[in-house]
Amino acid sequence: MDRKDFLKKGLLGTGMFVTASSFGSIIKNDIDELKELDIIGFNHIPNTKSKIMENTILHKAETRGDADHGWLHSKHSFSFANYYNPERMHFGVLRVLNDDTVSGGMGFGTHPHDNMEIISIPLEGDLEHKDSMGNVAVIKNGDIQVMSAGTGIQHSEYNKNKDSIVKFLQIWVFPNKKNVTPRYDQITIKEEERHNKLQQILSPNKDDAGVWIHQNAWFHLGKFDKNVSKEYALKLKGNGVYIFNLSGDLEVNGQLLNNRDGFGIWDIDKITLNAKTNSEFLIMEVPMAV
Repeated sequence: MDRKDFLKKGLLGTGMFVTASSFGSIIKNDIDELKELDIIGFNHIPNTKSKIMENTILHKAETRGDADHGWLHSKHSFSFANYYNPERMHFGVLRVLNDDTVSGGMGFGTHPHDNMEIISIPLEGDLEHKDSMGNVAVIKNGDIQVMSAGTGIQHSEYNKNKDSIVKFLQIWVFPNKKNVTPRYDQITIKEEERHNKLQQILSPNKDDAGVWIHQNAWFHLGKFDKNVSKEYALKLKGNGVYIFNLSGDLEVNGQLLNNRDGFGIWDIDKITLNAKTNSEFLIMEVPMAV
């Protein structure tokens, strides 16, 4: 299988289902169906109107794909399901960044994935997970969940509570190894460890802080008070960073990010983060090509 076929296979044929938490009345839909993917590369357009560096891309919150399925409201930073923008297919190996809100008692019925690293970061509520490896777990704010889909995995995710919503980030990263044995893991992290600090939550190393994936990627969370400034040094030459601002106003290398803005930058060794207000954000350092 050549690289293009591999990438297409990892994203097509993953039809998603929705059902109530009773696991009855399954209805097929196209929420997780993606358009054919071009061969992976940078696949982003530098900011033509920006007065800062040309090696950047700014995704304002209001420019994201907006999918409202009633039970699910999803904001897509990159092309996903019915949102297709050929200029926003991925940022390097970062393929999916969905900002999801799931209604009470609803969720994603059992569906397959393969050859993808899938990370879930709950922001609010309780998300129940079940998979074909026998894992049953509930993840909530403060937890990080990871799946290496590898040769193939099936799973479901539901809002455990019928009277409140669930909010979480769903992130997909292309792996640097295909057809690995499927794997599931989740950890609980301490919020105080990102207060005015950069807290590592993901890396390629099994013995390092956070969860690990099959890719030379590092994720960090920060929760800064107003006027706090820090530098982030990239771990690997050739990587880029995509910053997703969860709340507040954050300045990254001179670019101001507001609530839910995304900002990618590459061909650099480090970035400077300045909190203009109390801010919370996610830094995703990823290879820019496979």
